[in-house]
Amino acid sequence: MRPIAENFPFFCIFLALTAGIVSAVLPSGRAAWRLTLGVCAASFLLSMGVLAYTFGGNLSFTYTMGRFPAPYGNALQAGPWQALMAVVFSGVMGLSLLGGARDLFRDVKPSRQPLYFTMADMTLASLLALTYTTDVFTGYVFIEISTIAACALVMAKDSGPNLIATLRYLFMSLLGSGMFLLGLVFLNSITGHLLMTPLSGAVAALCASGGYHTTLVIAMGLMTVGLGVKSAMFPFHMWLPDAHGGATTASSAILSGLVLKGYIALMIVLMVRVFSLELTMEVGISNILLLFGLLGMVMGSLSAMREHHVKRMLAYSSVAQIGYIFMGLGLGTTAGLKASCFHILVHACCKPLLFLCAGRLSTVSAHHHSLRNLRGSGYRDVVAGVGFTVGALSMIGIPLFGGFVSKLYFATASLYTGQMAAVLVVIALSTLLNALYYVPAVLSIWGIAPDELKEDVRLHTAPEDRAFDGRFTLAAAALVLGVLALGTLYHPVMDVLDAGLNLLK
Repeated sequence: MRPIAENFPFFCIFLALTAGIVSAVLPSGRAAWRLTLGVCAASFLLSMGVLAYTFGGNLSFTYTMGRFPAPYGNALQAGPWQALMAVVFSGVMGLSLLGGARDLFRDVKPSRQPLYFTMADMTLASLLALTYTTDVFTGYVFIEISTIAACALVMAKDSGPNLIATLRYLFMSLLGSGMFLLGLVFLNSITGHLLMTPLSGAVAALCASGGYHTTLVIAMGLMTVGLGVKSAMFPFHMWLPDAHGGATTASSAILSGLVLKGYIALMIVLMVRVFSLELTMEVGISNILLLFGLLGMVMGSLSAMREHHVKRMLAYSSVAQIGYIFMGLGLGTTAGLKASCFHILVHACCKPLLFLCAGRLSTVSAHHHSLRNLRGSGYRDVVAGVGFTVGALSMIGIPLFGGFVSKLYFATASLYTGQMAAVLVVIALSTLLNALYYVPAVLSIWGIAPDELKEDVRLHTAPEDRAFDGRFTLAAAALVLGVLALGTLYHPVMDVLDAGLNLLK
């Protein structure tokens, strides 16, 4: 009889999909919000159970849905790596919706709130499915579901600029989806498979025989670049600042911290399980990822330095941080892959923390978004000020915070490659650039506001905005603990990643 823990990945996806349907017919947004939080909590606990089961037993398992064998059925595969990603996706999703609740219920019309949480549930289901699936076409289906849900999360805050940002987001997302699907068609036409295990064998056989080499390279390139476009890989990132900077706070946290990572998670699975790191190096795809990653680390930070709107600054910072992930993948080594996976976890905690705190600092400052007008905001909500400071220090790479450990692992991974000099120089330059926009932002929120700004904030900040926000405080505290844990207790996390990536192969 199958152990009960092996049913948990399916339960998580099924719960999220079911909650999405139920949320749409609930009478109020708050009821849908409570249901979605409950699903996030249940998924978090179930995923923790899967993590304990797989890591404790050093195993991975395949869950065949409906008991139909391939190629007629579908299946999920779970190991320590997938379970850890699911834990982070579920936990951070719940904390983002909890911490951004006050802004969410103000920004989204009451009639649309149940539908907003339908889209949040679908986003969670997509993230979990992209992590667990063993069928590449199922991955494509959930890529599209994630795209539609993410666009809805952006446009939920009904304004002209947000609608324009959504259209730009949709256009670039469809471009990425189309490239992925076209690559999948080419791959299926030369292998005859969609499930990852037989697909991997077919790809290995083609490499050994030399057959359809050009078609295989084109398919790999289209699928990789397509997922890169959807993940805001430089230079395909121009849609991101408007989409993430203009959305309601919870949406910004979810989009930047989680949605981008779902596509990268699928890319990692394909690189490891289907194509292999050696093949991606041989055909030159790793070099492309490395180049775009290094450029993104610098150009994203340069763009962030020019921004005065705090949420747009954070959005451009995400471009730089996504660059780190692609740089690690582009090294083409197991060490680089582990560093990228660890940075996914760090960024998934840091960036939602920064967006939530930026939203709260804006709320207590008469809804100003300019860093100039946020001077002194850290004293108006100390928790938000401390949280923003912790997130900023982590992104810069200060010791004891998660970002420092990420950069240390990236630097170490580069030592045994031919790109060591370029990688180390760009990491150092990117760290300096990170400091040049995060340090002024931190100094601004803890600075002394001029009298005219204090008076403006006093007159235009509503009493309910000044009131203590317990939900935000709880979410921010949990994310701060996550950032600190990744910066100090990182060895167990790396053990999980090491075991998970070995089993993923």
